Amino acid sequence: MLKKYTALLFIGILCLTGVNASAKGINIFAYPREAPQTPIYNPYGGEVKLSDFKGDFVLAIFWSRHCVPCIRELDDLNNFVLKTKDTGIKAILISKAEEWNNAEEQQKFLKKFKAQDVEFFVDKNGKLTDEFGIFTSPHTVLINKKAEEIGRIRGSVDWDDEDVIEYVYKLKSEYGNGTTNNDK
Repeated sequence: MLKKYTALLFIGILCLTGVNASAKGINIFAYPREAPQTPIYNPYGGEVKLSDFKGDFVLAIFWSRHCVPCIRELDDLNNFVLKTKDTGIKAILISKAEEWNNAEEQQKFLKKFKAQDVEFFVDKNGKLTDEFGIFTSPHTVLINKKAEEIGRIRGSVDWDDEDVIEYVYKLKSEYGNGTTNNDK
């Protein structure tokens, strides 16, 4: 029981300590990795795979409604989505399905925290989360236009910061088409 409590406390501490988009929280891989194709579900129950977003540079943000840093960044994330609309950058929220009674509850929650413009999906049974090996929130997986994972951001991000937005554009430009550090 003590082990379980200690593990939960450790996860809680990790969740409460976020990072800005600084080098220590970002990991760009030397080579793209095939992203898992486990389905996630849109608010209408429709099945979606990350490969369905081919052609877009995707920021798949794994989050939890119980994670304070996750909630804190929702308003900024909404502003980021509005500022990058129609640029080939797509930010999506993915949470475990068991956190919600239904899509309407999640939609109301996002509206309450001013993230009504962010697309959201649920991960049934946490399968996609597990396949990515994610155990803390927020955790952003960067997916290039070929639907390959190119990197990750661990922790919170100040999504509305102009430097962060510029950095995401730079990532899209440098790695969004499937090129890597070793291809240059």
